[in-house]
Amino acid sequence: MRWSENLFRQEVDTGIFPIQSWADFEQQFWSQFFPVNAKADAVNALEGSAYYQKNQMVDDYLDSFLTLVSDAGYTDPQTLVVKFCRGLRTNIQGQIATMPFGRPADTDPEAWYAAAQRIDQARLTNEAFQSTLWSTTTAPTRSALPRSTPLSMFRLP
Repeated sequence: MRWSENLFRQEVDTGIFPIQSWADFEQQFWSQFFPVNAKADAVNALEGSAYYQKNQMVDDYLDSFLTLVSDAGYTDPQTLVVKFCRGLRTNIQGQIATMPFGRPADTDPEAWYAAAQRIDQARLTNEAFQSTLWSTTTAPTRSALPRSTPLSMFRLP
């Protein structure tokens, strides 16, 4: 968006649109939207913490993670697991790492990805259940009761 706004601003300022041919457009487009060294950028991101999951859903984190490791050229399964786990929220990573049965191998990134997705889906399902449960089981308030209802009726024996 900024790139196109800048082009139109240049046209207003000079009276000439800065792109005169398809070759000009293609060259400027590539320079604006494709980094000079995507591999180095991806490696640098994976060596830092900017790629961490934070508040993202696991599916969104996984998509961006897989793009980074592909751009970086990382293929070693154990490295992929280590990088993936390091970026996962600690509660999800801990649940997978301490599974008593069916824990993924540290050399099986696909199994780690699937386990993280299952745990995140289970969390979302539970949150939806809890929000429905709480909205349908709220205790009546004094104002919702008829005036003649004694509050002692709601005390446990």
